[in-house]
Amino acid sequence: MIDSSVWQQILIAFSLVLVLEGIVPFLYPSRWRRLVVQMATMNDNTMRIVGLVSMLCGVGLLIIVT
Repeated sequence: MIDSSVWQQILIAFSLVLVLEGIVPFLYPSRWRRLVVQMATMNDNTMRIVGLVSMLCGVGLLIIVT
């Protein structure tokens, strides 16, 4: 069974993701809107590649930090 401190760390990490993702729309709402429109016009393969690169960068950063 997972310890409650692990759940606390997961919730902290999720909270930080929400804070970080909210910075750009808060500071630059019109740029964010244009980016979302541009992303909506991407084809599925491009979006998958962007998602894969993002995940790999995250995993790499986790490995470096820990």
